[in-house]
Parts: sequence; C-alpha cells; structure tokens
Amino acid sequence: MKIATYNVNSIKVRLGHLTDWLKESEADVVCLQEIKCVDDAFPREQLEDLGYNVAVHGQKTYNGVALISRHPLEDVVTGLPGDDGDEQARYIEAVVPAGDTVLRVCGLYLPNGNPVDSDKFTYKLSWMDRLIARAKELLALEEPFVMAGDYNIIPSPDDVHDPKAWEGDALFRPDSRAKFYELANLGLTDAIRACHTEPHLYTFWDYQAGAWQKDNGIRIDHLMLSPQAADRLSGAGIDRMMRGREKPSDHVPVWAELDF
Repeated sequence: MKIATYNVNSIKVRLGHLTDWLKESEADVVCLQEIKCVDDAFPREQLEDLGYNVAVHGQKTYNGVALISRHPLEDVVTGLPGDDGDEQARYIEAVVPAGDTVLRVCGLYLPNGNPVDSDKFTYKLSWMDRLIARAKELLALEEPFVMAGDYNIIPSPDDVHDPKAWEGDALFRPDSRAKFYELANLGLTDAIRACHTEPHLYTFWDYQAGAWQKDNGIRIDHLMLSPQAADRLSGAGIDRMMRGREKPSDHVPVWAELDF
C-alpha cells in the first residue's frame, strides 16, 4: 500500500498536477494540505472518477486538509483533539482496510509559527503538544498508523540547504525541533530517513530567489509511522520532479510503501 502526503498549495490551481501525479504514482492513500477551499468547493467528483474515496476538512482561503483513498475511509475525524476553540482546518484522520488489518491515516498541516515573537509561534508549539497527545492515544491501541503531512519543521541540519540561513526561523528553532523529536521518541519512525540516510533531500523549495533552480530546499513534509506500520515499511521516496512542472506547488509529494 502506497501512502503519500502532498501540500498542493490550492487544490483549485493544482488539480491538474494532482490528477496527473495520481495516475503516475498509483498512490493508494494521499493526505493533502493547503487545499484552500471549503468542503463544498473541493473537486470531489474528479477524484472519485479516478477511483478515490474523499474526506475533506476545508476552510475558506486558508489551510484545509483532505484524505483521498482507493480504499473505504471509515471513522473519519476532523480537527485535532485537545482544543475545541481551534477553528483552523489542519487535521483529518480516518481508518482504511489494509489486508487482514486496518491502517489509521492522520493527515496534518502543522502551523508555520512565524514570526516567532508572536502568538503564531505559541500556537505552533501548543498544536504540537496536542499532536503528541494524540499520538500517545493511538500508540496505546497498538495498531498501524501514519501521521503524514506538512509538519513545517526541519528536523536536522541535513534537511536544509543552509542551516545558518534558517537560524531563528520557526521551522528550525530548537524548540520546534525538540517537539518533533519528542513525537519521534514516542516510538515513531520517519519513513524517509528510515530508507535514505543521505543529506540534502528536500520536499519544499520557495518560489523566491531561484530556490528551485539552485536546489535551495528544505525537508518539512514527513510520514511518521507507528511501530506496527514501520514493521511493514518497504520503501519511501520524494517525487521532486513535480516541482519542475509548470506552475507547481512549492511542495512535492512524499510517499512510503507498506506491505499489507
């Protein structure tokens, strides 16, 4: 089963890129971020025509996440537990049948957090605390799950073209990275790093300053696997060619293959 995450940076603008990539990649389950539309405006029919089931947690103009799956989506949860007052559409979760078991898929769009001297950074760290709490709840179930999405966190200097340039940024601040490692240290596996140890693997290139042409990228899109999912990991990759297409998202799809 191929599980992927893809920040499309507007589903309206990038629908053609998404459908082309789905046909090429044959991904089974995809977590989408920054769809930037309300539920009713999501292009459900076009994706259902390709054989996908759809679950959406949208928001006008900003944020928005969705799950699309070749398998049924069951027990759909929208919104990250822990703050009933949080109105930002950043989290969606569902269960999909997987062989003789099930796989829980959690799609997330973690807050950016900049500027760091604002409430946005406080929100980012508190959102991560809620994600960690949710991971603890799911780990107690002892079932395979994946938390996949745009984490807006650069885990290490190996994941950024110029660590010095990102010092002080919310994506690379020590407290942001500490939260990411707190999540990982619960027993979750970073799918890309489990399969690829070489540095300078990127999933995002800014639109400014020729970042793509210079390969000035960062790795901020991650698939974190529970122990039961990590035991089934057979491969992972980054489809960086998508960044070179006309009018692309600034992110590219990242995927993992699990043997079910």
